[in-house]
Amino acid sequence: MPDANTAKIAALNDRARQRLDHCRWILTQGVLSCDPLTVAELLIAVEDFDAFTPDNDPDAEHDFGAVKLSGNTFFWKFDYYDLDLQMHSPDPSDPAVTARVLTVMLAEEY
Repeated sequence: MPDANTAKIAALNDRARQRLDHCRWILTQGVLSCDPLTVAELLIAVEDFDAFTPDNDPDAEHDFGAVKLSGNTFFWKFDYYDLDLQMHSPDPSDPAVTARVLTVMLAEEY
C-alpha cells in the first residue's frame, strides 16, 4: 500500500511529465534519430500516459512507462538527483532537494 511520500512522489512525477516542467527531459540518440513527427507524437504520448497498473507501476510512483508508436516501443523513466545532479536525491518527495530527470528512450536502449 502506498504511503504519503509515495503518493507525493507520484503527484510530482505526474506534474513534471504532464506539464513539461519541474524536471529535465533527456531524449536519447535513438529517439532523436526518429522522424521529427514521431518525436512530437511521442512527447505527447508521454505527457498523456495514465495506464499505470500494479504490474507496470509496482511502487506506485508513476516513474516509468512504455509507449508503442510508429512500430517502435519507447520507454520513459524518472531518476531523482540532488540539486547538483551529483548523487541520488536524499528525498524524492521533496522538490526543494530533488532534481527530477525524465529520460525518454527506445526500448532497445534500456
